[in-house]
Amino acid sequence: MSAAPPLDSDQDTALKVFITGASSGIGRALAEHYAGQGARLGLVARREHLLDSLAKRWPGQTVCFSVDVTDAPALASAADAFTTRFGAPDIVIANAGVSVGTLTEHAADLEAIRRVIEVNLFGIAATFSPFIAAMRQAGSGRLVGIASVAGIRGLPGAGAYSASKAAAISYLESLRIELRGSGVRVVTICPGYVETPMTEGNPFPMPFLMPAEEAAQRFSRAIARGDSYRVIPWQMALAARLLRMLPNAIYDRLLTRAPRKPRNSDTAL
Repeated sequence: MSAAPPLDSDQDTALKVFITGASSGIGRALAEHYAGQGARLGLVARREHLLDSLAKRWPGQTVCFSVDVTDAPALASAADAFTTRFGAPDIVIANAGVSVGTLTEHAADLEAIRRVIEVNLFGIAATFSPFIAAMRQAGSGRLVGIASVAGIRGLPGAGAYSASKAAAISYLESLRIELRGSGVRVVTICPGYVETPMTEGNPFPMPFLMPAEEAAQRFSRAIARGDSYRVIPWQMALAARLLRMLPNAIYDRLLTRAPRKPRNSDTAL
C-alpha cells in the first residue's frame, strides 16, 4: 500500500475540516484541535445554541449548521454552503452519534433501535455523500468515520449501538475499497471509552478512559497518516482483539452478568 500524502496547514493553505456532532464531546474536542491549527471549519450539530458559542470563538474561520445527520437534504445544503465558502474539504469527520440502552423484548425500544441505527450508520453516509465528487476531483482528502470498539463484539443491553457501530465499520471498509486509487483516504477510528456526555452516565467501570482532548489529538494523528483502521487507545485494541478471539461459549458466560447501560438513557452528539 502506498504511503498517504501528509495533510498539513500553514499560513498560506489552511486545512478545511467538516465535523458532525461538533457541539460537545469528541466532536467539540476535534473542532478545538483543528481551530487551534487555523483550520477553516464546518461544524454540524442539532443544538444551535452550542454551535453559536463555537462560532463566536472562531469568527471568520467557522461556519455552523444546525442539522440532524439523518436529514440528508439538509446535510447536502450544508456541504454546498461549506464548499462555496471554503472549497472542497481536506477532512470530513462523521462523528455524530447516539447511544441508548435498549432491549428488543420491549416493543417501546424499537423506535430507539431505529434511531440509533439511522444516526450512527446512515448519518455517516449522508455526511460523506455530498463531498465525494469534489474530493475525487481534487484527488485528495480524508473521509473519517468514528465507529467504536463496541462494534467489534455485541454488548448486552446495547444491541442497537453495537450493531450500528459494527455496520459502520463494514460500511467504511466498503467505501475505502471503492475509493482506492482516487487519492481520497477513508479512515475508520474505533475509540474506547472517552470522557464525553455519552459515557458520563455509564454505571460501570470504563478501562483506559481518555479525556476528549487527548482523544482528539490521537485521532488527528491517525487522520493525518491516513490510517485505514485504528483502535484508540492501543490498550483497548489489544483487549478488543482478545475478546474477538474468545469462543462464543466463553464470551457469553463472561458478558451475561456484565453491567449494562440503562434503558432509555439516550445520549446524542
